Amino acid sequence: MKKLIYLLLAGVCSCNPSPDKKTAVSVSEQIAPSQTSLIVLGNVQDAGSPHIACKKECCRALFQNPDDSRKVVSLGVVDPENNKKYLFEATPDMTEQFKILKSYLPKNQNEIGDGIFLTHAHIGHYTGLMYLGTEAMGASNVNVFAMPVMDSYIRNNGPWSQLVRNQNISLQSLNNKQEISLTSNLSVIPFLVPHRDEYSETVGYKIIGPNKTVLFIPDIDKWHKWNTNIVAEIKKVNYAFLDAGFFSEKEIDNRDISEIPHPTVLESMELFDKLSAHEKNKVWFIHMNHTNPMLNPESEQSKLVLSKGYHIARFKDIFTL
Repeated sequence: MKKLIYLLLAGVCSCNPSPDKKTAVSVSEQIAPSQTSLIVLGNVQDAGSPHIACKKECCRALFQNPDDSRKVVSLGVVDPENNKKYLFEATPDMTEQFKILKSYLPKNQNEIGDGIFLTHAHIGHYTGLMYLGTEAMGASNVNVFAMPVMDSYIRNNGPWSQLVRNQNISLQSLNNKQEISLTSNLSVIPFLVPHRDEYSETVGYKIIGPNKTVLFIPDIDKWHKWNTNIVAEIKKVNYAFLDAGFFSEKEIDNRDISEIPHPTVLESMELFDKLSAHEKNKVWFIHMNHTNPMLNPESEQSKLVLSKGYHIARFKDIFTL
């Protein structure tokens, strides 16, 4: 196994584009779920793939032949019984992500849905709010759920403050570990996690459906920095969508990785190694950097992760809650 991992690491920076386009299902082929469900609307790190100024072959190929399944990390949740839909994260890809989300609940004609939940103030997680303003949609009182520091940041810093002033958005307060009920089938609990909090705090979410519960932590510095045991938390839920920024530290050769700490997938798998097969089956890695070879379903790294009993979140995966 050590030899296998060594070989994987040797090729980890190759950043090969995915040859698999089967996950990019057209809107016309989608089947609207009949039950409360979660849809993966993106699995890529904040700056997307291809990545600005990337000179590797993967980015060159993707600039020439874009992969429509490469969207910045986001989850959608629909509740057909109550005709409600929600988006987690306001990404730079939010325009298309909302259109896709609408297709899963066609009877809800609201283009933007019933609320957007933000995790923190890094570019892939809130800057999609720009499309709600005067220069774009000119939306009216879209519910945006945010923690106190994030709320204050939006209210007091342009251009985001203009969204509040013009009533394009309506900020809804969240508090650490306090559950908020959205519908008779759906509730959400935010919880603080350690991350680079330059402008806001960072949270993960527990999304609670009528039958199943989801853990969503797209960004965290390191598992050991959190005052909560991630292994214990995985055991409490049905699905855990967890930060997979880098497969290994070998990917980053042009920056000090200590400045952008994330638990690597190799670190996470080592930490989760003693989990039962049942518990490992709950883990879905998400939020992959453009250098992460797991973006390619055919990579040896993807195959290794799957062989160990974990999953990799792919665009338009659907989970019944």
